[in-house]
Amino acid sequence: MPRILAIDYGKKRTGIAVTDPLQIIATGLTTIESHKLISFLKEYFKKEIVELILMGEPKNLDDSDTHATQFVREITEKIKKEFPAIPIKMVDERFTSKMASRAMIDMGMKKKQRQNKALIDEIAATIMLQEYLQNH
Repeated sequence: MPRILAIDYGKKRTGIAVTDPLQIIATGLTTIESHKLISFLKEYFKKEIVELILMGEPKNLDDSDTHATQFVREITEKIKKEFPAIPIKMVDERFTSKMASRAMIDMGMKKKQRQNKALIDEIAATIMLQEYLQNH
């Protein structure tokens, strides 16, 4: 079965998570520099079949756009043009970074490890993907 891939896009770093082939478990895949996202996806899609991309959509509590919303829209358009056969679904990413930080504390990670923003981005993408799996 094909996988579902989740992207937590940021101006500097992008967290990526993916399901197992049965689409039961969400696992953090990696965090990359955001400008390398398209080339990373090209390589990943050569090795794995992905049927859906979940893109985290940054929104404020009142559903208005954040400072990052426009960057996410721009990269989403680039992904659509580069990989037209793979649908993209926008999903709410509010609180995922806070939930990722909380999860790191709950896992007993030391403060130094919890300051690793790349790991936070990857865990945030994983949380986003897991929530999607639970709701669908």
